[in-house]
Amino acid sequence: MAEIDTGAATLNRDGVLRQKQPDYYLLRIKAIAGDLTATQLACIALVAERYGRGAVHLSTRQGVEIHHVHKDNIESARRVLQSAGVQMGASGSRVRVIVACPGNATCKWGAIETKKIAKELDSRFFNLEVPYKFKMAVTGCSNNCTKANENDIGIRGATEPEWISSSCTDCGSCVRFCPAKAIERQEEGNGVEGYRYNVDRESCINCSICVKQCPAKSWIARRQGYTLFIGGTMGKIPRFATILKRIEENEENLYLLIEKAFTCYRTHGRKKERFGHMIDRIGVEKVREEILGES
Repeated sequence: MAEIDTGAATLNRDGVLRQKQPDYYLLRIKAIAGDLTATQLACIALVAERYGRGAVHLSTRQGVEIHHVHKDNIESARRVLQSAGVQMGASGSRVRVIVACPGNATCKWGAIETKKIAKELDSRFFNLEVPYKFKMAVTGCSNNCTKANENDIGIRGATEPEWISSSCTDCGSCVRFCPAKAIERQEEGNGVEGYRYNVDRESCINCSICVKQCPAKSWIARRQGYTLFIGGTMGKIPRFATILKRIEENEENLYLLIEKAFTCYRTHGRKKERFGHMIDRIGVEKVREEILGES
């Protein structure tokens, strides 16, 4: 059997991480958007039994890890995994596996095809070298199940609502349901029959609850698209992401903006510096100008 390259950079690139126990490693498995087939799960279980200690660890980023694999068994374990189409994850200063919620495929709140976007991001960015770890998340709506604003790149489904006066029954449900308190009823004319419902665009979180919950269907989706976040991180120094664009309606434009954000980080980021901390160092205005052409 060929001797495995145990250099840290090579191991991290290939999704193999050293444990504190000498000569033992964990295998980090890639599951784009948290998806694996039943056949792949059976193969992972087989490898865990044969080469590990019969158990797996589910990571916080929808991945699977097989711990306690001896260095002499790493290549054999990976070959078995590859036979079922199971791919390895990544570690170190690289783009990690893209996480995503089910999106509009099964969730009633989902406004976007999250898994399609996750696969596209995987094909463009996964395992590329960066100044430090780089994480991406896609979430279908403002419920934010995959925590888009805690990732270096976060994408969230967004709906911009519009009120249609002709069908409104003035029940006030939208005001009560709005989690951001962005909708208000305003009297018009003599205050007896004249009224309208207004939405504060700055306060609105584009969650679509008014559209989905209105019994008279008097709220409609004026626009739908993607909210793009940059520079989120938890870790040692947490930072909520900055909204780069509130609603981008075009999917290809979304990828173009992400490409520009990625290039910006590669250009200005220092070694072991997260994207968000780079943004704070050089300034949000400079980053926005470089990505969006805005000053």
